Amino acid sequence: LLEKLHLFDGNYLKRAAILLFHPDPEKYITGAYLKIGYFKTDSELLFQDELHGSLFLQIKQGMDLLTTKYLKSAIKYEGLQRIDELPIPESALREAVLNAVIHKFYGGYTPVQISVYDDKLMIWNAGFLPTDWTIETLLHKHGSHPFNPDIANVFFRAGEIEAWGRGIEHMVSACKECGCKEPEWKYDGSGLWTIFKYKTIQKTIQNLTAAQKSILNYLKLYPKATQRDLVENIENIGLGGIKYNLARLQQIGYLKRIGGKKNGYWEVRYND
Repeated sequence: LLEKLHLFDGNYLKRAAILLFHPDPEKYITGAYLKIGYFKTDSELLFQDELHGSLFLQIKQGMDLLTTKYLKSAIKYEGLQRIDELPIPESALREAVLNAVIHKFYGGYTPVQISVYDDKLMIWNAGFLPTDWTIETLLHKHGSHPFNPDIANVFFRAGEIEAWGRGIEHMVSACKECGCKEPEWKYDGSGLWTIFKYKTIQKTIQNLTAAQKSILNYLKLYPKATQRDLVENIENIGLGGIKYNLARLQQIGYLKRIGGKKNGYWEVRYND
């Protein structure tokens, strides 16, 4: 397989082979990993994850984390069907993550960095545009000019990307179709930023009781609160009522439990 993918240079493996298939490419290539962080402000990091392993694994785990932990889905209903809608199209996000990993300059010793905020998501990868190219070149029809052609070829053979340089066009089209703002790109000479501004999605409002609103408002302030804490701080409701309302709020999408009983917390997806 490695020979058919042209990942040998004489009797030696190319760096691309290590990045694509080795379980620990950082053993040989510093900075060959992906980092995701959730920021309240540019200087206030709330939590983060680092993803290691082969490039294929980094992309798979990165997308899983972004769509389940970092991005908050809005809930809407079409008839009886519940639909979870991300603030940016998943296909556009995946294309952007693929681009960042495939076109990264792996001699720069820095990971691909994904910064998630309440209103936007930013992806940065070290790298350089081809000579005489600008951001305007990227935004118009252009040929395929991968920074790492061996890596790009393997992802193409695996059916993950095309080989026509249409990734940015796909991102723009996906965002237009869902009513999102078009992504923005910035190039600072050492790396490329891809910036998504979130779509404002209106939830289908459920009729919440006063107790349910009180529970949500309390958990906004104290996301690690226990059921006993809620009983003691929410008026006119016992433990059974707390358990029922927590289950109901999770069912309709306004509340999500992150982590286990001891170290987990409540994520509120409702604004009064």
